[in-house]
Amino acid sequence: MSILSAVLLLFLVLDPVGNIPLFLCALKHVEPSRHHKIIVRELLIGLLVLIVFLFAGRYILLLFQISKSSLSIAGGVVLFLIAIKMIFSGSEEIFGVTVEGEPFIVPLAIPLIAGPSAMTMVLLLMARDPARWLEWLLAVVAAWSLTSVILLMSGRLRRILRVRGITALERLMGMLLVTVAVEMLVSGIKDTFFH
Repeated sequence: MSILSAVLLLFLVLDPVGNIPLFLCALKHVEPSRHHKIIVRELLIGLLVLIVFLFAGRYILLLFQISKSSLSIAGGVVLFLIAIKMIFSGSEEIFGVTVEGEPFIVPLAIPLIAGPSAMTMVLLLMARDPARWLEWLLAVVAAWSLTSVILLMSGRLRRILRVRGITALERLMGMLLVTVAVEMLVSGIKDTFFH
């Protein structure tokens, strides 16, 4: 795999466009003047988690005796639950109880930026070819940078899309997340029972 294809794959997994409605909803009750600082902070925390997982992920999984297939199944279940709530209740139901005041680490940095699928992806990149660690690190930083640009523009997108546009985008992203979640579940089950 080339660096360019790794960047593209990681960018798709990070899914910044899909995360825009979730970021906007999580920051809904925070002063608008604080949004930019919070997003930058959460992006940096997410990047740090991904870099740690790039280099230490396989050891963490070994320590807790977690297989890649279990990680895939767990990630699929979490994504599925989030997607169902997005489609039928709106993302306010996801964050309404858990987030009070400024979000910190959860849910923006983890799992929206450094989620199970992104962690699995960086782990798989390193597991396939550990000697290319510098290339994988550059791919992670490049994909994160592209994601950062999009998420930092989420305030402007809120003004352009308005409430109905954001709700429609939220429902659409929920539908896409369901398919990603099912794919992760099927992949994890196949790895567990058929390999």
